[in-house]
Amino acid sequence: MRVHFTKMHGLSNDFVVIDAVSQHVSLRSSQIQKLADRNTGIGFDQLLLIEPPSRPDADFDYRIFNSDGGEVEHCGNGARCFAKFVTDRELTTKPVITVNTSRGLIELTLTETGLVRVNMGQPALDPTTLPYQGPPEPDQIHTVVLETSNGARSFGLISIGNPHAVTVVDSVDATAVSDIGQAIQNTPQFPDSVNVGFMEIISPKEIRLRVFERGVGETLACGTGACAAMAYGRLLGQLDHDVIVATRGGNLQIEWQGEGYDLMMTGPAESVFEGEFRL
Repeated sequence: MRVHFTKMHGLSNDFVVIDAVSQHVSLRSSQIQKLADRNTGIGFDQLLLIEPPSRPDADFDYRIFNSDGGEVEHCGNGARCFAKFVTDRELTTKPVITVNTSRGLIELTLTETGLVRVNMGQPALDPTTLPYQGPPEPDQIHTVVLETSNGARSFGLISIGNPHAVTVVDSVDATAVSDIGQAIQNTPQFPDSVNVGFMEIISPKEIRLRVFERGVGETLACGTGACAAMAYGRLLGQLDHDVIVATRGGNLQIEWQGEGYDLMMTGPAESVFEGEFRL
C-alpha cells in the first residue's frame, strides 16, 4: 500500500505527518525506524499520526513516535504542526482545535499572525510522575543531584506529559550536551529514560535552551523542553511569567503564571513538502 505524508517542521524540529483519518495506516516500530533514516528514508525527528477521535469531546487523536520507533506522550512543536496540518487540509474549520493525546486533551489555536498557540496544560511537579526512582533532595525545590561524565549536577525534574530533567548552565554553547544528555538518560533512576534540557538564563524574560531528547538525540528545538525549562526557572524564582525561549531552531514564547495554572506556548509551524511511501 502507498501512504501519503507531509513533511513539516516547527523551528527546525522536523516531522512526518500522516493523515490516518482519510487513509488507513498501521505502522510497525521497524518501519518507523526505516522511514526516519536521513540517508535511506525520509528523515525526521518524530512521526505524527492524526487519527479519528476516540472520545466525544475531542476533534482528533494525536499520536507521536520518535525516530527510534518508540511512542511518546507529547510533543509541543509537533502539536503546532498538527494544528496547521488539519487546518490547511480542511479536516476542521474550528478556530480552537481539541486534540486527544495519551496524557489527555490539549487545545490548539491558530493566531491571526499565523502562529499557533498551544495550551500545554499544567506541568507535573512530582518527580515520581516522570517516573524518577531515586531519593529527593529535601532542601531544593523539585531538584535532584545526579552524577554525569562532567561531575555532579543539579537537575529540575518536571513532566510536561513527557519527562524532562533541566539543568542551568553558564553557556549552552560551551556545554557537552551529548555527553551529559546520554549519561543522564542512561541513569537507572529514569526507567523510561528522560529528555535532558540545558538552560542558559539571559534575563528574567529570556533564556537559551538546548535539549537532548530521548529516542532522538539533540534536536534544534523542543516545545515541551522549552515549557519544562521555563517552569523550572520560574520555580527557582529567576524568570518572569512570560519568557522568550531561544533554541537553535528559533524562538518560542512560553507563558506560565505558576503552580495551578496552564502553560501556554506560541510559535510557528511550516509545511515543507508532500510525498508518498510504500509499505
